[in-house]
Amino acid sequence: MRHGKYRFLIGALAPPLLLYGVFVVSPYAQAFYLALTDWDGLSAEARLVGLANFTDLWGDPLFLAALRNNAFLLLAVPTATIALALFFAACLTLGGRRRRGVRGSGLYRIVYFFPQLLSVAILGVLFQFVYTPGNGLLNGLLDAVGLDALQRSWLADPATALPAVTAVMVWSAVGFYVVLFTAAMESVPADIVEAAVLDGAGNLTVFRRITLPLVWDSVQVAYVYLGILALDGFALVQIMTVGPGGPDNATEVIGLTLYRAAFTYGEFGYASAMGVTLFFITLTLTALALRATKRERVELA
Repeated sequence: MRHGKYRFLIGALAPPLLLYGVFVVSPYAQAFYLALTDWDGLSAEARLVGLANFTDLWGDPLFLAALRNNAFLLLAVPTATIALALFFAACLTLGGRRRRGVRGSGLYRIVYFFPQLLSVAILGVLFQFVYTPGNGLLNGLLDAVGLDALQRSWLADPATALPAVTAVMVWSAVGFYVVLFTAAMESVPADIVEAAVLDGAGNLTVFRRITLPLVWDSVQVAYVYLGILALDGFALVQIMTVGPGGPDNATEVIGLTLYRAAFTYGEFGYASAMGVTLFFITLTLTALALRATKRERVELA
C-alpha cells in the first residue's frame, strides 16, 4: 500500500517538476552560462570570457545610473504604496462611529481597485497625456488653481521625470494593497478592538497597537512584491519617457539597460550578466526585507 502511495506521488509530481525544470530552471542556467561569454545572440558559438562582463558592469556609467534609479524606486515605491494603502484600509475598516468601517466602504474598495484593471501600456499612454507640458491634465489643474508657476515638462525634466514615473507606479499599485490590507484588518477579532475601545483607546492607538501587528504578515508580503516591482519598472519607463532612459538618463532602469544591450547592441552575454546581477540583488534584498520586517513585527508586538 505504501509503495503504491509513493508511485502515485512521484507520478503526480514528475510532470509539473519536469515542466518547471524545462521552462524556469533551464533558462536561468542558460543565463548564468551566457553571462560568462561574449555571445552576440546570432553566432553559433560563444567564447568564454570569465567574469569580464561583471567587471565591466561596475565601470559602465549607464548601468550605474540605472542602479541608482532602481535604488530610488526601491525606497519610494514600497514605502509610499504601503503607507497609503494602510491609511485607506484603516479608514475603511476603523472609520465610522463604531469603528466598523465607513458607510459605502465596499464601493470605495471597487474604486481603489480600478487601476488594476488597466494594463501597463494603457497606464503609460494615459499618464503621458496627464504629464503633457502644454495641455496636459496636471499642468491644466495647476493653472486652474493659480499655481501655474509649478508647471513643468514633467517627463522631459531630469529633476521630475523619475518622481513622475514613481507616482504612476504607486497610483497603479495602491488599490490592490488597499483591498489586501482591508481583508486582513477585517479578520482582526472584533472583541479585541472593542476591549481596547472600552479602555479608552483612540483610532490611532487601536491601529498602532492592535491592527498593525496583526496584519504585519500582509505588510511583509506586500513589501517583497513591491520591491520586485520597483526593481523592474521597464515597461512604464519605456512607454512614458522620451528617448532611451529619459532625459539625461534620469529614468534609466536596469531592465531597460539590459534590453538595449541585448536587442539594440547585440551584447547578449553582457545583458545576461546584468540579468544575473539583478537576480542576486533581488534575492538579497528580499532576504533582507523578510528579516527586517520579521524583527519589526516582534518590536510591534
